[in-house]
Amino acid sequence: MMPTAARTTPYLVAHITDLHIKAGGKLSYRRVDTADALRRCIDTLLALPQRPDIAVVTGDLVDFGSEDEYRFLRGILEALPIPVRLMPGNHDSRGALRRVFADHAYLFDAGDGEAPVHYRTEAGPLTLIAFDCTIPRHSGGRVDPNALPWLEAALAVAPERPTLLMLHHPPFHTGIGHMDRQGLENAGLLEAVVQRHPQVERVLCGHLHRHITRRFGGTIAITAPGPAHQVALDLDPQAPSRFRMEPPGYLLHWWHPAHGLVTHAAAIGDHGPAYPFFDEHGRLID
Repeated sequence: MMPTAARTTPYLVAHITDLHIKAGGKLSYRRVDTADALRRCIDTLLALPQRPDIAVVTGDLVDFGSEDEYRFLRGILEALPIPVRLMPGNHDSRGALRRVFADHAYLFDAGDGEAPVHYRTEAGPLTLIAFDCTIPRHSGGRVDPNALPWLEAALAVAPERPTLLMLHHPPFHTGIGHMDRQGLENAGLLEAVVQRHPQVERVLCGHLHRHITRRFGGTIAITAPGPAHQVALDLDPQAPSRFRMEPPGYLLHWWHPAHGLVTHAAAIGDHGPAYPFFDEHGRLID
């Protein structure tokens, strides 16, 4: 068998998170139409000049973890004609997710039922690893020391392949006090593992409904904005828990074999055509 030629073209990963879908399209907090927000996100992705190769969703897929919510979500995602990789957040139910998305075989790689949803999968030239640190019926997350050998082994399979490690809770403090109080316990244990595996290009997270970055374990940990509502940006440690209807967004991770991984923060919605630039003489700028 001839060896597979190395990919020489870019590879695009759309990173969305915190969908909070409700059954029947009910509004979240009596105000936020999360189903319509996801539809607009999908429309935005499909209108890109270069369609993403895959989409990853880093948790809080639905609001209450019911099978009705997951079935409603599944119907919306059918409009996205690219592979989708899901993982749970603190609003999700692992068992209900697996029952409704039973054909997503990767969800069963580390167990079934209510077992954590850990998986490793290859996506073009990249490796995607989901590491489930959620705690059922608890807002915060926790790195389970007993799960770290699984993560070490998953990272050791192909140390030469650029890797995206996916969590729901970010493994760092953000300065948004009420969110930091429901953060990720034992993040230092995770950081030590990541430090030993330099092929980890990004740690992709959700939970914060904002675009936030931090150095972590020799790489970059990053949260994606939400497709609907955003957590209010208030860095007072005692600030109340609130959200705002700021412009929604997603992240687009562009892998190029000559340039590595570049992350673009992008807005959701139709913002009109792309206009040409002109110089002072009215001539088009190439």
